[in-house]
Amino acid sequence: MKAKQGPQPGKAGPDAAVLSVRIQPRASKRGISRMEDGSLKIRLTAPPVDGAANDALIKYLAETFSVPRSQVEILSGHTGRQKIIRISGIGQQDAEGMLYSSGK
Repeated sequence: MKAKQGPQPGKAGPDAAVLSVRIQPRASKRGISRMEDGSLKIRLTAPPVDGAANDALIKYLAETFSVPRSQVEILSGHTGRQKIIRISGIGQQDAEGMLYSSGK
């Protein structure tokens, strides 16, 4: 009998959501909006210097989805504006539902 494994890195599942996001650093205020291609645009006030924008992104998403910061992970795009984010502890459908219900 095989042991049950948790969600694979980079895969969405019942216990993890994977989001495609485009970051706009140095924005006048924080916010999330949906782009035409279905990805999210996240505005951050932090500058894109020394990982400050990545740290601000992790903190903002943790607050938005009410999960600990340790459950938000940048899978790809550490140095670019286009990123793939994995949020553990919340399912893909739950994450989408939270974004739509909050008017984002």
